[in-house]
Amino acid sequence: MRLRTILFALALLLVAAFVALNVDEFTRVSVLSLGFMTVQVSLGLVMLVLLGAATAIFLGSALYMQSTNLLEMRKHTRELNVQRELADKAEASRFTELRTYLETQAAAEQQRQAATAAALTESFAKQQQALMARIEQSDNTMAAYMGQLQDKLDRAVPPASA
Repeated sequence: MRLRTILFALALLLVAAFVALNVDEFTRVSVLSLGFMTVQVSLGLVMLVLLGAATAIFLGSALYMQSTNLLEMRKHTRELNVQRELADKAEASRFTELRTYLETQAAAEQQRQAATAAALTESFAKQQQALMARIEQSDNTMAAYMGQLQDKLDRAVPPASA
């Protein structure tokens, strides 16, 4: 229970106890003036009825305000749920767009890597062919120099007779 409800119940119990203790005074008849006429009625009971009416009006207004606030809160909750769903859909759409963009970028990067790999493979093949041609040319040049040296040696040194 809320503190306000507990205090209200306690005040109601105190008034009821006060009335029970002073019931004779509350029920004693007295002459009351209403401005345009006079009436003989119990002042205590009139005040008790007015207190009860004020309490009923207070409780009615409090109940009305709480029910109005509850209905408005439910309306706001529904609106917030609709907004949350829209935000979730928008976020899902953004994630889908982001995933599509990333997939496109990944595919483009793979194509660039494949093109780079093909170009490097072709360049390495050309370099290897050029290197092999130079090695073969160097071998031929070396063989020619060695052949010339051999000829010069053969001419310079006569064959030994046995």
